[in-house]
Amino acid sequence: MGLFLMVFLVVHLSINLLLLVDPSRELYNTAAHFMGTNPFIQTFQWVLFLGFTIHIILGFVLQIQNWIARPKGYKIKAKSEESFFSKYMIHTGIIILIFLGIHFVNFFFRVKIFHTVPDYILNGVNTGMEDMGIVVVKLFQSPSYVIGYVIALIILGFHLDHGFQSAWQSIGVNNSKYTPFIKGFGHLYAIFIPLGYIAIPLVIYLTT
Repeated sequence: MGLFLMVFLVVHLSINLLLLVDPSRELYNTAAHFMGTNPFIQTFQWVLFLGFTIHIILGFVLQIQNWIARPKGYKIKAKSEESFFSKYMIHTGIIILIFLGIHFVNFFFRVKIFHTVPDYILNGVNTGMEDMGIVVVKLFQSPSYVIGYVIALIILGFHLDHGFQSAWQSIGVNNSKYTPFIKGFGHLYAIFIPLGYIAIPLVIYLTT
């Protein structure tokens, strides 16, 4: 499930980066409109939501089981437990959950429930698409929102650094041949994916 969510982060980032390469927001709004009207993707989003829910529930269940099994902790901790990321996965997960809640309200709910997103006007013509791009731009013009977003993405990077390796281990990929590569790739993923997301609000805030 973790790997499934990590693939989603790459796809989502690719679409969001369109805001930086096309200031008119046409590419971004076209992609967002396609994602929002395609029946397969609309069905898939609920699978994704279910995946997030299962991931969160399993995280809490495993953490509670660990607390019950070792209320006082071991005197000599295993090497994997010495990692800051593995030690505080549940804490970073809670912060990310709060961030996702805010994110859903600002984007998903505005489109699907509140219907407060304006139409996208291009060269004086109503394109029939929602202007999701302007919603993003306006949010990222707020310094407090940008700061909160950047902090949340830094924390997400911490979470991903350990989570990437754990996801592969959960499907049985854990040996001397593949683990070093997975570990190294996981570090890069945990750095560049959050940096990609962070670049978007910073560029928008500094240039608009």
